[in-house]
Amino acid sequence: MDSDPEVQLDEPANLKFLRRLVTTLTATMIVGLVVLIALVVIRVNDAGPAPSLPGNITLPDGTTPMAVTYGPDWYLVVTDDDRILVFDQTTSELMQEHRIIRE
Repeated sequence: MDSDPEVQLDEPANLKFLRRLVTTLTATMIVGLVVLIALVVIRVNDAGPAPSLPGNITLPDGTTPMAVTYGPDWYLVVTDDDRILVFDQTTSELMQEHRIIRE
């Protein structure tokens, strides 16, 4: 048994290549994962401003808009008291009102 610490065995060329390949792939996957997480965080934080209610629309007293949708010639407003209000875009008059029924 020769246990001389100065004796080093050379690695086969295939083993060196395989070790470098695995290290490179691991580093690439870590960098890619960090980039994906950063992009998701940026997109979630950059949701943009909430849609605003057009200034010429007057909602019924005691209601707060939860969502606003713009159509070609109408505005649709969903209120916090479970109503859908449809306003004319040119005259700002209330055209339709619907109640949301929850079961």
